[in-house]
Amino acid sequence: MELVVFAITAIVAIVGAVAMLLSKNAIHSALFLLLNLGAIAVLYLLLRAPFLFAVQLIVYAGAIIVLFLFVVMLLGAERAEDEQDRIVWQRPLALLMGLLLLGEAAYVFFTRGGGPVPVTAQVNEDFAAPVRISEVLFSTYLLPFEITSVVLLAAIVGVVVLNKQEHREER
Repeated sequence: MELVVFAITAIVAIVGAVAMLLSKNAIHSALFLLLNLGAIAVLYLLLRAPFLFAVQLIVYAGAIIVLFLFVVMLLGAERAEDEQDRIVWQRPLALLMGLLLLGEAAYVFFTRGGGPVPVTAQVNEDFAAPVRISEVLFSTYLLPFEITSVVLLAAIVGVVVLNKQEHREER
């Protein structure tokens, strides 16, 4: 049964990623990214990594999507796309995929699926423990972690500066 949940979640993640890339509306792209990040969180549950599941939902699906939507609203990109939806099937498909993802997450969370899954590789039981993740993140990957934070900060400052210059030119 876990294989079926994995296959459906993988399809939802791939469709969400492709739709995010192909969407012309910035807000729709951010919502498709949210769908993709939710599907990846379910995959973390399937890997029996509840901490990564929670971090994926709280940090990425929560905070990063809010940041993206804030930047899109700050730039005013949503006003350029005020026309009717050209593709009528998007909304029902998005609702169906969201319900599928919610059902899968509930199934994985509330049931054990009928027994242990055969493991082919030797897995350390605490591979996804917060202590192990923080040790690796702040020792082996400290420089990429800090570079990522600086790049994100520079992107936010750049958006604010570009928006202020645009408002000065309008006056």
